[in-house]
Amino acid sequence: QVQLVESGGGLVQAGGSLRLSCAAFGRPFGTYARGWSPQAPGKERGFVAAIGWCGRNTYSNSVKGRFTISRDNAKNTVYLQMNNLKPEDTAVYYCALDRNSIPSIAESAYDYWGQGTQVTVSS
Repeated sequence: QVQLVESGGGLVQAGGSLRLSCAAFGRPFGTYARGWSPQAPGKERGFVAAIGWCGRNTYSNSVKGRFTISRDNAKNTVYLQMNNLKPEDTAVYYCALDRNSIPSIAESAYDYWGQGTQVTVSS
């Protein structure tokens, strides 16, 4: 079984920054992709960033230039650096793990999910 544990969420003013982390625990993972998918109140979950095993990444248009996804394979951890945060970024941020090595922003591609961490951006 694989367990994903997110941390780093919180309350920040618009224009501020947060760094989310997600550590993976459990069985050997092989080469896998990771992603971050926020869910705002009343809205569906949707990926904003994903990174493949070798570091290739992809972003949604809404966060390009503001968010950076990175990973430390030795620590089985993925990070999301969020800068210039906006009130519309407010959401529960879920990290996910895809047993394939290519990054994807399709929710159906992912096999494991964390419990989520709350990010609140005040205006």
